[in-house]
Amino acid sequence: MNDRQIKVGIFMGSKSDLPIVNEAAKILDYFGISNEINILSAHRSPHAVVKTLEKLEKQGAKLFIASAGMAAHLAGVIAAHTHKPVLGIPLGGGDLNGIDSLLSTVQMPKGIPVATFAIGKSGAINAALFAVQILSQNDETLSKQFDEYRTEQTAEVIKINEEN
Repeated sequence: MNDRQIKVGIFMGSKSDLPIVNEAAKILDYFGISNEINILSAHRSPHAVVKTLEKLEKQGAKLFIASAGMAAHLAGVIAAHTHKPVLGIPLGGGDLNGIDSLLSTVQMPKGIPVATFAIGKSGAINAALFAVQILSQNDETLSKQFDEYRTEQTAEVIKINEEN
């Protein structure tokens, strides 16, 4: 069993979700936040989801990011089994092109919250940035690093505007 410290547990419902989920992992890696990606289905491997969630909590996970498409119950299953924050990323595809996964992720019953982000890549990036914001509340170094990131982001937009 791997006993390394993990701050963010990342779950995805299918291997095909990896290109989107990697966008979240890149952000966490940029900020030096330890994370682990797991491919597990809320429907096809629910017991493995819970077992992995429990393992990650023992490794110190502070929050979880879950991405899934179509019925998109993964974030909700995770939220039902932890008191830690769960950030949901709905994925595109399927007959409704991601609208189904957005509604499945956002429509949680009261008392079991899931913070839900945009469908796809933008949602993955914003979920990871939100995770950084949450973790920075108790980490002054991370908070300063996030402030610098936002300042650089603003400077890039201004520079592009000035060039045009």
